Amino acid sequence: MGLDLKPLVTPASLKLPELTGKVVAIDAYNTIYQFLSIIRGPTGEPLANSKGEITSHLSGLFYRNANLLGDNIKLVYVFDGKANELKMAEIQRRSQLKKEATEKYQLAVEEGRIEDARKYGIRTAVLTDKMVEESKKLLSYLGIPYIQAPSDGEAAAAYLTRRELAFAAASQDYDSILFGAKKLVRNLAISGKRKVPNRNVYIDVEPEIFEHDKVLQEIGLTHEQLIDVGILIGTDFNPGGFPGIGPKTALKLIKENGKLENVEKIKHLLPKMPYQEIRDIFLKPEVPKVDRIDFGEVNREKVLDFLCVDKSFSADRVSSTLDKLQKSIANRSQSLEQWFG
Repeated sequence: MGLDLKPLVTPASLKLPELTGKVVAIDAYNTIYQFLSIIRGPTGEPLANSKGEITSHLSGLFYRNANLLGDNIKLVYVFDGKANELKMAEIQRRSQLKKEATEKYQLAVEEGRIEDARKYGIRTAVLTDKMVEESKKLLSYLGIPYIQAPSDGEAAAAYLTRRELAFAAASQDYDSILFGAKKLVRNLAISGKRKVPNRNVYIDVEPEIFEHDKVLQEIGLTHEQLIDVGILIGTDFNPGGFPGIGPKTALKLIKENGKLENVEKIKHLLPKMPYQEIRDIFLKPEVPKVDRIDFGEVNREKVLDFLCVDKSFSADRVSSTLDKLQKSIANRSQSLEQWFG
């Protein structure tokens, strides 16, 4: 579900060249789920090879990361660890929604309702342990480091920005702001028009960036108060939040009362809500012990062997993408030699 801060915060537009030479810590699960949801066939089915293995995640990781690496953006992926017990309700909710979507998808396919099949197919994405291991393998072959977080990947990515090991965290969710990320990038490498689900309407989608300090300044709250706003609205640790309270009402209540405990209309509900524990998840999250990030080089042969031999990708297309990437890296190296020569 993620935290709905969109009505309260204003992003700055971002052009990818602004990230050149900078480290971006990517919320791995969030990004891979995107690929599994979006990269699908005409009837909503995920991409698969001749063995029936799903390859949507690998396609997304390879082609998007090749473009970003070509722009000299330094990437590090952060994978989720063990979910906090408070998140289990949200995980179960998502699982139930996927189950319902799968049933609707299968029925739509049987009845030949192609548009409905694609709509429901997007909602059926499941990330398996095998897919996670395949993703890590491909990242390592691309020279992209990854970090295994003890708990939330977003918390770990935010931590990297606070340690100044990363310039920004990248995720589609706003939770990174509550975890204290100095900067949050949304729509990384996504640009163009996107269709609004269930409507024949298209919207412009461009990369955008939020700065933590500017967000707080814009809405006039402290970081702790912003977390209370999040708890009122609903986070992954208390799905749905408090009844009848949306983002703008939550902001108004915290501005007027300072903190959750002072909001009269919810005092009778607070004993049932582990709000202090949720606060601590955001204020004192479990984070990995990381002192430095080492970036590798693209291993062309291993990429080709893994994607083209093991996973049946088009050898011509993969080779062409690698050629373009290696040309970008060579041109960059040549420019540096001329500059310092």
